[in-house]
Amino acid sequence: MEIAQIQNIPIVMNVLKVLVTGFSAFVLAFVFTPLLTNFLYNNKIGIKIKKNSVDGEKLTYVSQMHKSKEGTPTMGGILIWLTVTILIFASHYIFPFLAQWLGIDFIARLDFLHRSETWLPLFALVSAGILGLFDDWMSVKGIGKNKGGGMRFMMRFGWLILIAILGAWWFYFKLNWNIIHIPAVGNFGIGLWYIPLFIFVILFTAVSSNETDGLDGLNGGIMLIAFSSFALISFFHNMMDMAAFCAAISGALLAFLWFNIYPARFIMGDTGAMALGTALGVVALMTNSVLVLFVIVFIYIIESGSVCIQLTSKKLFKRKVFLAAPIHHHFEALGWPETKVTMRAWIFTVVTATIGTIIAILGMGK
Repeated sequence: MEIAQIQNIPIVMNVLKVLVTGFSAFVLAFVFTPLLTNFLYNNKIGIKIKKNSVDGEKLTYVSQMHKSKEGTPTMGGILIWLTVTILIFASHYIFPFLAQWLGIDFIARLDFLHRSETWLPLFALVSAGILGLFDDWMSVKGIGKNKGGGMRFMMRFGWLILIAILGAWWFYFKLNWNIIHIPAVGNFGIGLWYIPLFIFVILFTAVSSNETDGLDGLNGGIMLIAFSSFALISFFHNMMDMAAFCAAISGALLAFLWFNIYPARFIMGDTGAMALGTALGVVALMTNSVLVLFVIVFIYIIESGSVCIQLTSKKLFKRKVFLAAPIHHHFEALGWPETKVTMRAWIFTVVTATIGTIIAILGMGK
């Protein structure tokens, strides 16, 4: 019995590391929120409801349904990636001194800044967050060639591709990684094909996250479920720093959601949606769970798919398939209350994330 208890101590410590990191991020983000929201309100950094769609057509349903949201503070996503950044560097540079000063060794074990596990997802989180921040700022100030301000879609897309290429280069040439895992089947080396796969995954998660961020709490809840799932997957892969990283994002998201649920006190904006989407893609690739990613966030396939179908139908057949796209706006146009659309999306994601996590863990490769 004593031997079994001793052998279980490392597992308990790892569990505590992940849980304490997530809770610390929640508390830190919760404390930061009043400061951020007051700054956003005082400086009138609020959203402008778009009058035109991506293809330039005048919006009807969306602009009418969300007219009351005009002026709601945006850039709330800063709260998430800034909290995680502060916490991860504090865990590496400050916590060891606290551990020595207080005589509590466990505090030093909370360090989760790790070259092979968290450098790349942290880079993705912050770089995409800064890109989204510029886009949000341009939208608020009416700067840019887009009507109403903001970066053109192709400009944002180009910057995301650059971030994805840098990540792919690091993965393939620095980490010597070109493996894709098929659950319950095994690992397969795909050589240079890993680079376009990496780029596609990053673009998919970043763009889909951005498209889904259209209702109060919608994308925040989906991302909370997704990162919680990958915290668990990382734990079973024995990637404890990655698990702690995912837990930190989940904790910050939980605090964000406290203020973002309907009616939202602020919204995450592109700075949050881009950062979270890009980081999620990197985490999936680093845990070798890229195929499972599409199961966990299957709702992103539906959201982005609805946009592609709508644009294609309008271009080729001059008619709409949906009343509005992405599809969450279609359900609103049908008369569903915003909260019903959001909560049903959360429920759907809980189901797909549970299935995906089980597949990832049971079909896990070495």
